[in-house]
Amino acid sequence: MPYIKRKIENQILRASKNFPAVILTGARRTGKTTILKNLFPEASYILLEDPDIISRFRTDPNGFLDELKLPVILDEVQNTPDIFNYVRSRIDKKPSQKGKWLITGSQAIHLMRGVTESMTGRAAIFNLMPMSTEESSKVSLIKGGFPEVIIKPSVSFIWFSSYIQTYLERDVRQISNIRDLPTFRRFFSLLASHTGNMLNRSALAASVGVSVPVISQWLNILELTEQIILLPQYFENFGKRIIKSPKIFFSDTGLLCNLLGINSAAELERSPFLGAIFENFVLNEIIKYQINRGKRRDVYYFRSREGLEVDIILPLGNRKLLLIEVKATKTVFPSHANSLIRLSKAIKNHKVFSVVVHRPSDKIKNISALQPGVKALSVSDILDFMKTIAYK
Repeated sequence: MPYIKRKIENQILRASKNFPAVILTGARRTGKTTILKNLFPEASYILLEDPDIISRFRTDPNGFLDELKLPVILDEVQNTPDIFNYVRSRIDKKPSQKGKWLITGSQAIHLMRGVTESMTGRAAIFNLMPMSTEESSKVSLIKGGFPEVIIKPSVSFIWFSSYIQTYLERDVRQISNIRDLPTFRRFFSLLASHTGNMLNRSALAASVGVSVPVISQWLNILELTEQIILLPQYFENFGKRIIKSPKIFFSDTGLLCNLLGINSAAELERSPFLGAIFENFVLNEIIKYQINRGKRRDVYYFRSREGLEVDIILPLGNRKLLLIEVKATKTVFPSHANSLIRLSKAIKNHKVFSVVVHRPSDKIKNISALQPGVKALSVSDILDFMKTIAYK
């Protein structure tokens, strides 16, 4: 399989020269192992999903680690979270050795507990999402950005179906003792139809036929395994009464389209979910932009009880905010900027930038100035715009 260079590589290489350990988290099949093998070809490799290897570690942890040739890639370390205690001891004996422990994990709940308890100050931690439009022009609404789908788009339907089945059978069963996987699978698909909506646990529970605590547990599983994103409300109210529920999004629009039964560009154009899918796509690209540059995810939405809503708010530091309204249309109108103008007028003590992000047209020249103080930009243009105003 051809290797596609990832934007996060420079951050990983820099960290490997300054930290004893580098930890790369993310959903399954985002390319974590591939990146580390490409960046560190001399490293030995251990897959901690192999039952024999797991048994060897649990029987004699120190003996197991003594046999390793450093640097080493420890893959899917969530299966042996106790390994962090033993790795920490070895790091503390030789703290000057950098980049010797290269670790991946797909389940944040188990992985991060071990990091917090054992690896503070000893490891640089990164998150890897599916590929971005900056990394491949083949990333799209309907195919998403999983590397294997990008490389072989003709088998995307089979790939996503297999991915969902594997996810249910391995990750979900491992994290929780869910016995009714068919109902969980139905909930997963139902959640896709709520993309871009505010989270309503009671309505989801009624639709699936389970209790609200069960819905909360299942949402937690999906979030911790990085299948979904719960986008929080912005923390300042700007003098307005705000709604505090998060909004539901998926980490990859290819997976989202598969769950919605959308398998072609024509079906996507006719789908009532096109607007929500495009909003999800724009959000994903912004988050990837942040984390691929070593920044934390820092993105929100705004909605007041009076109905004023802005799709995305990005704090840029130095009292600057970027307000983004997302429209799936290829034709933008001045009225699309109304909510941005209303909210920007209510914001005090911040410098505000306002943008309507829309789908580009191949036949019509895009409009850059929509209303005074509001730009109309495509997805690629908004990423370039972010570079000019804050992210250097």
